[in-house]
Amino acid sequence: MRQNRAFLTRFTATLLLLLGGAFAIHAALRSHFGLDPLGDLLLASYAINCLLAGAIVWSLYFFRQRLRTQIGFLFIGGSLLKFLVFFALIYPGFQADGDMSRPEFASFFIPYLLALLAETYFTAKMLRDLEKEDTR
Repeated sequence: MRQNRAFLTRFTATLLLLLGGAFAIHAALRSHFGLDPLGDLLLASYAINCLLAGAIVWSLYFFRQRLRTQIGFLFIGGSLLKFLVFFALIYPGFQADGDMSRPEFASFFIPYLLALLAETYFTAKMLRDLEKEDTR
């Protein structure tokens, strides 16, 4: 139980620090370049990516024993879910003027990429830990 809590605590702390720090830097850079610091749905994009990445890894972790042979497929399904949510909630706001600008693209892609990196790292760690359990 303690190991479960430690893994999920490390993942959650890493995700929050990574995306929180990136959000602060991203907003500051937008302000520095004369853009609205929270424009282009910046907060929504970071929040949605953080929540979905958290939900995906937590779900994978809780089902890791029962669905251990399907973890990779479930991970890919989680990525598909993130894209579907993006196209349903964020993309229409970006296309309101008929064009997706670089700042709009960055508002989506930076949090998506950072969350994906954290998800990938911790899912790989979870799979390595499962492999170690099998060899004991």
